[in-house]
Amino acid sequence: MFLLWLFVRNLNVAELRRAFASAHLGLLAVAVLTTLQTYFIRAWRWQALLSPLGTVRFGPAFRTTVIGFTATFLLPARVGEVLRPYLLARQERLSVSATFATIILERALDLTAVLLLFATALPLLGVDVGSQTRLAGLIAAGTAVAGLVAMFVFAGHPEKVGLWVDWFSRWLPTRAAVAIGAFARKFAEGLAAMRDPKLLIVSLAWSLALWISICLGIWLVSAAFGLSVPFTGTFLIVMYLVVGVAVPTPGGAGGFHLAYQIAVTTYFGATVDGAAAAAIVLHLVSFVPVAVMGVVFMWQDGLTLGGLRHMQPVTEEETRS
Repeated sequence: MFLLWLFVRNLNVAELRRAFASAHLGLLAVAVLTTLQTYFIRAWRWQALLSPLGTVRFGPAFRTTVIGFTATFLLPARVGEVLRPYLLARQERLSVSATFATIILERALDLTAVLLLFATALPLLGVDVGSQTRLAGLIAAGTAVAGLVAMFVFAGHPEKVGLWVDWFSRWLPTRAAVAIGAFARKFAEGLAAMRDPKLLIVSLAWSLALWISICLGIWLVSAAFGLSVPFTGTFLIVMYLVVGVAVPTPGGAGGFHLAYQIAVTTYFGATVDGAAAAAIVLHLVSFVPVAVMGVVFMWQDGLTLGGLRHMQPVTEEETRS
């Protein structure tokens, strides 16, 4: 609520109405299609990451991706990040822990892709992003590299991961220690894409395509409101949005809006009200279409948001029975 208050506190309602009225509807329609396109790319990338675990059909990968993101938007604590691998593992008879590991790898690839695009944009922006932004980028880059290195080590030695976990959990009750050790081994197996350079390159290429598609949607909405944002400028804006949606609010509300507004007013000369109007519509374009599609998929599959909250964990044996 505080972030939303920061976002709306100085807005001029009349200027907002004028901005909404003058928005280019054709560009907004293309932006909606571009947003939907990103979920096809997410599903294709997930298929690539899951390929060492077994053959995964595109239909279930796409549907569970949409359902997972819908749950993340509408439910607290980012539960969709857990529900998505759980639902797919149940349908495709995969290991839950190994499937969950691919979600962690996705996040690492996402961060790497965003940082690569940001580094590419810096010499092309024509604006000084400031020392603080550069420092934040360096810190994030270091974190991404460290995470990829750690996952490479885990993926290359899945049996050692289990031994390390066994050593650290030796003081736990026997059943708990055995369960944790088994989970760690399966989790390391899920990082198998890290062991195959070709597959890792393909997955990174899908990640770059995904974030370029997201940036295209940002550019289309910005252009629809007459904001002078170059396409490379969206690589900077998306860095702000990644930070904004990291704040745990439903659908990223508040953090998303404020991050976009700050980025386009600071670097691209947008007015506060014009940036706010674009931020509101960009948020709707980014979240509403997939949420509607996700609710339809859940209805078709007999799922409800209330039921997802109380869904019981599945065992490894159940996924393979």
